[in-house]
Amino acid sequence: MRRCWLAFLLALATAFAGVPAASAQGGWAARAEEHPEVATETDVAIPMSDGIVLRGDVQRPADADGNPVEGRFPVLVTITAYNKAVLYRAGAGVMGDPGYFVKRGYVQVNVDARGTGSSGGSWAAFSERENTDAGEVVEWAASAERPWSSGSVGMHGPSYMGISQLFAAANRPTGLKAVFPQVPAADTYRDVVASGGALDVGFIPLWLGLVTGTGLIPPAYGPAEPDNALQMYLSRVQGATGFTAPLLLSATLGLDSAFDGPFYAERSPINVVDRIDVPTFLVGGEYDLFQRGTPMLFDRLRERGVPTKMIFGPWDHLQASTGAGVEDAGHGSLQELQLRWFDHHVRGVPDPALDSDIPPLTWHEIGSGEWHRAQDWIDEQRATTFQLSGTSLPGAPGQLVADDAEPGRSIVAPVPVSGLCTRSANQWTAGLPNAAGLGKLCADNRWNDLSGAVFETEPVAEPLRMRGPINAHLNVSTPTGNGMLSVSVSSVSPTGEVDRLTGGWQVLSHRALDESRSRYLDGQLIQPHHPFTMDAQNLLRPGQIAPIDVEVFPTGAVIPTGHKLRIAVQAYDVPHLLPTVRDLPAALSPLTIHTSPEQPSLLTLPTIPATR
Repeated sequence: MRRCWLAFLLALATAFAGVPAASAQGGWAARAEEHPEVATETDVAIPMSDGIVLRGDVQRPADADGNPVEGRFPVLVTITAYNKAVLYRAGAGVMGDPGYFVKRGYVQVNVDARGTGSSGGSWAAFSERENTDAGEVVEWAASAERPWSSGSVGMHGPSYMGISQLFAAANRPTGLKAVFPQVPAADTYRDVVASGGALDVGFIPLWLGLVTGTGLIPPAYGPAEPDNALQMYLSRVQGATGFTAPLLLSATLGLDSAFDGPFYAERSPINVVDRIDVPTFLVGGEYDLFQRGTPMLFDRLRERGVPTKMIFGPWDHLQASTGAGVEDAGHGSLQELQLRWFDHHVRGVPDPALDSDIPPLTWHEIGSGEWHRAQDWIDEQRATTFQLSGTSLPGAPGQLVADDAEPGRSIVAPVPVSGLCTRSANQWTAGLPNAAGLGKLCADNRWNDLSGAVFETEPVAEPLRMRGPINAHLNVSTPTGNGMLSVSVSSVSPTGEVDRLTGGWQVLSHRALDESRSRYLDGQLIQPHHPFTMDAQNLLRPGQIAPIDVEVFPTGAVIPTGHKLRIAVQAYDVPHLLPTVRDLPAALSPLTIHTSPEQPSLLTLPTIPATR
């Protein structure tokens, strides 16, 4: 039974860790190994400034007999909440072979975050104290007191490990030279916890359970230090009862944790990104949990002139975390990219072709499968707006037109299974259905679209290309005063298959718009920013028609010649989002979308001119 439980945790951890892919690369070539073996010291004590001791595994270059090589080396640090014993020491290692870097002259330090794995303290994800820890771990690794450290440090890892890098970099620790975060969040509330103001029930409970479960695996030092082992288990109980359980209960009931505020601000890298000044290489996914946030980090770093690169590919969270397919971008495998980045910025190896070989932005275009290069996330695009026109009926979509929209009213019924068999379901369970071979069963969105209102263009005469965030401005009414809009933007093939490109969500009572933090292109809104605070809520009056701006998460895609651009609107997106207990009664009523010149409903895209 214990073996089965451990296997389950390993499978879950794989979804939130990374297995670097290996591939050949033309042009620049990765260095060969310099050392034949790796020497590992487990559960090394790393004291924090408040007296809590974290634990890290230190992996050093070794000779053929496994003895550590004398000398000082650049250091790579990874901080995880998923138990380093699971990620690195169980079986072949969920994180792949860290010896790739160690055998090429780096020391790898893998650290359990406070209150997880073998580390002391109580877990409170990305709290101010944990974020301080991240900087202190880097300074510990860079210290001259470490006989194996050159004082030059880099960081790498996906998801939680990527977010930790950003908070560490924002602390500006001595010795940190570069970071390589894969699929990091920017704004934890909007990116994943409560997209559009509705609760994520697909990923967040799974993630909290993963951290709690891996924390119960006994540490390697337990038999030798029984008092420490007992203290660790007590801290895990405290973390579950003092952080995880109250957080879930408060959010489910619609209390403080269901709203944005200081708790989520403290845990959002976008609020500290302006303190990051080390070279940063980002990897993002077009179907990732942090599809919204990773490009925002890229934008902010680029605006400040920080050396920054991003690869944005056709991956869900598991795929982007593992690096599977990164080589398709044309710059080498994930590990090759990391080695090149760290060799230059951490080890100090001259690489005059780095910037010419790898542009700031390399992005994949859904619909063509092509890879493109650009300088910035938003640079050449123009705002293109379509009007929703007429009435959508089952099997008879309304229209998307450039102008002269026909009046209409389209009913969106509350269908609690909407979203169940879609690409959204795979995305918001971190890619686990794809990993199990089930993703292709729900690749065609046409059946799900029957549960809502649909509007589409005529077949386009030339490719319609887009890159960036999208805004759906919908005039809506409902008899209960609340509910949720779930919007998908898709490409419809000449034979009727519907390829869901991206999606967005918005609770009606959270429709207040902060224009100062919203994004505009050519004077048109493309990325609305809603406060999502308790005091900003505003229920509609029964029957009141109100404009609702829905932030549709960014994508890079093309509607090919002969295909149609489609917007579909549902009232649910299961298993991704559900209303709080307080909002549930209102979510059981239908919504009405209004289309008319006086009350227009619009879709605004950041399109790329054909002349580019």
